Amino acid sequence: MEISEKILQLRKANNLTQEELAEKLNVSRQSISKWESGQTIPELEKLISLSSVFQVTTDYLLKPSELDELSIKTEILEKKQQELEKESKKRKSSQICILSCAGIYLAAIVVVILIRNISQENDFLWNIFPGITLPLIAFLLATAISIWVCVRHKKNV
Repeated sequence: MEISEKILQLRKANNLTQEELAEKLNVSRQSISKWESGQTIPELEKLISLSSVFQVTTDYLLKPSELDELSIKTEILEKKQQELEKESKKRKSSQICILSCAGIYLAAIVVVILIRNISQENDFLWNIFPGITLPLIAFLLATAISIWVCVRHKKNV
């Protein structure tokens, strides 16, 4: 594999655009494009910077090897697998948050219904919280608890 192919594959494996890589190396985007297309070869100073950015040796960049090609492909696959695992965790976290919120709101509805049934016999609570004040307080409290549960769960993930 040529140095141009290695630079291209390493850049993509690290999810960098040509512009982002150019900024890291203090060169133009066109320089990166020329390196990747094989029109030019990076100067020694830039080769050292490339090896540092991609965390590979300069030997790796300069010497052709089939083993290198396999290691890059393996690295790309590992990164994609990590991204998929992150996506899966995010999706699972969102599902847990939604289900938790649904449970909290159902509990709030049950509490409001129970308090209403109990307070019909004893108007004490309805005298303190007239109209829809008591259900509103219950739902505001349920909202606060839902937010707290979701934020806490996201921190743990």
